[in-house]
Amino acid sequence: MAGRMGVVAAALGLAAVVATAAWVSAGRDRPSRATLALGQELYAMHCASCHGADLEGQPDWKLPLPSGRLPAPPHDASGHSWHHPDSLLHRIVKEGTAAVVGGGYETDMAGFGDQLDDAQIDAILSYIKSTWPRRERDHQRALSRAENR
Repeated sequence: MAGRMGVVAAALGLAAVVATAAWVSAGRDRPSRATLALGQELYAMHCASCHGADLEGQPDWKLPLPSGRLPAPPHDASGHSWHHPDSLLHRIVKEGTAAVVGGGYETDMAGFGDQLDDAQIDAILSYIKSTWPRRERDHQRALSRAENR
């Protein structure tokens, strides 16, 4: 009986360690509620006028405007933001699309580096990513991790 109790206790201990490790690991990728609330507030102030209050982007965002520039894309799962690693998304918000793409690319997406600090940009991106379905979040997280290797 004592041997059986030891095995049960060991199994429970192992399960607790595995559950704790999974929780801690998941927590590293999960921003706090305060960060998400700040990101949502900053998104509404700085991004929603072009990218939409619900992250829906501008109509026909894949077709050039008469100016030749592309409309603001959606940041929900129907867009392509989740196809890019964190570092690229951060640079685009901070420096503007033209500075990142180069080659004379023209866009209405100016950089916000003079209005937002790095932590605020990260909060906005955390908010945007929190709205994506799991598949898109997992894909984008893998891109970011691969880039950081």
